[in-house]
Amino acid sequence: MRDMAKGANLGLMFLLEIAVYLAVGRWGFTLAAALPVKLLAGLGGPLLFATVWGLLAAPKARVRLRGLARAGLEIAWFGGGAVALIAAGSPAAAAVFTALYLVNAALRITWHGGLAWR
Repeated sequence: MRDMAKGANLGLMFLLEIAVYLAVGRWGFTLAAALPVKLLAGLGGPLLFATVWGLLAAPKARVRLRGLARAGLEIAWFGGGAVALIAAGSPAAAAVFTALYLVNAALRITWHGGLAWR
């Protein structure tokens, strides 16, 4: 049963990661700016986030952060997603997103013994 819960929590983390890309893209496309700026922010923002995640947090990252550095990256990453939702005019979605992330992180910390993520 616990393995199933851990798997579900990892699945939730994946969905939250995808939600960050969507939130940042939505923010970019809802800017009160000219179309080229919207395109740059709406497509470039998620690309920037993907690059950071791929370099520092992905399972096959060359320099995979651990411990407090990983915690800081996650706070900035998922916090950025929440801020993007607020900036795009969806504070309720940002609150739900943040709550789900906090539950997810608490369970990962509990199950994996502190901040030593795999």
